[in-house]
Amino acid sequence: MDSSSSSSVAGLGAVDPQLQHFIEVETQKRRFQQLVHQMTELCWEKCMDKPGPKLDGRAEACFVNCVERFIDTSQFILNRLEQTQKSKPVFSGSLSD
Repeated sequence: MDSSSSSSVAGLGAVDPQLQHFIEVETQKRRFQQLVHQMTELCWEKCMDKPGPKLDGRAEACFVNCVERFIDTSQFILNRLEQTQKSKPVFSGSLSD
């Protein structure tokens, strides 16, 4: 390994705050796109019997309800995970318990 490689590897510990923010934003975008894809696939399978040139009232109502339930469920799961994380005891570092 030459000196330029080792210095760039050593520099990985200190991440540029702008780069870190960019990565976080892009990760959130990716997660959002995955959720939209899942929701679209789920609701399409559930609500579309026969694709046609126009969306009928029943299918439209089904899509609205499906999307709302998907969002409600996702929010419920996130809140539950957050509560679970808060109620967990902090790791004490002792494995003798």
